[in-house]
Amino acid sequence: MSSDLNTGAPETQKPSPASGSDIEISTRRRWPLIAGVLVVVAVLAGVLGWRFLGSDSTSPNETPGATLTVVTAEGNAAEQALVEFVSREVAPKYDIKVAFKGLSDSTTLNRAVSDGEVAGTIYQHKLWLSQVLEANPDFKEVAATPVFRWGFGIWSDKYANPQDLPQNAKVSLYSDPANEAQGLWLLERAGLITLKPGIDKWKATQKDIAENPRNLQFVLLDFAAQSRSLADLDATVGYTEYYLAAGIPISKQIFAPPAPDEFAGQLTIGTEWENTENIKNLVAAFKDPAVQEFLATDPTVKDILLPL
Repeated sequence: MSSDLNTGAPETQKPSPASGSDIEISTRRRWPLIAGVLVVVAVLAGVLGWRFLGSDSTSPNETPGATLTVVTAEGNAAEQALVEFVSREVAPKYDIKVAFKGLSDSTTLNRAVSDGEVAGTIYQHKLWLSQVLEANPDFKEVAATPVFRWGFGIWSDKYANPQDLPQNAKVSLYSDPANEAQGLWLLERAGLITLKPGIDKWKATQKDIAENPRNLQFVLLDFAAQSRSLADLDATVGYTEYYLAAGIPISKQIFAPPAPDEFAGQLTIGTEWENTENIKNLVAAFKDPAVQEFLATDPTVKDILLPL
């Protein structure tokens, strides 16, 4: 370490008379360095947060009376409305307090759930969660209960019915494996393709297509690109919320049966806290019949979040 880090003023020590030297030797007090170290430790403690601070290491999930935060991806108005409804109308019946928070990405969101910084999330289905856990083996999470089904369908600017799609039609699917599988399943339900018998359909890929009589040409796109590409393709397959957010009318959705149970949005919680009173009450609140009534009747989630 460079001595430049020692910022205390020097003390001047005179040589003994016996030395006969006129040279002055500069020494430095050690206490400023020690104080600096203590400051660094204090800052790091604040950055590292509650999980590493002794008596403050208790998660809100296990603290009586603490507010339980339920997170989703930022900007999802329908999921925010659902969590706020639970907070306002349902949570008091279970003697808990619930709040909503949006986070920027899946990894940040799931890490917060796994670490107990937040109580749970409702934005992902089981296959998506399994991919998250595979990619992040240190995450400890479990799907506690299904809550809703997303609106999910086939969209077209050119055709009013899936059976009107021509030979070699260009059809988009989501580029992530979990939602590509849901898209393929939907196309099979529309009678446009047939998947191989005996496969796990909620993990299907294009390699699992047994029959494609119209020779559909698949284009893989991310979430936002689906709605933007609608005019350039024969059909797209995706979540209703992205199309409505882009100003595309629901009339452009030409096929949208209820999503299968495997793709229901799950309340996902941290495994470490699933048996705490707070989290058991949170799960009970999301299972309350009032939640399904809200999904069936409230205009803020219409066509986007569907009841089970």
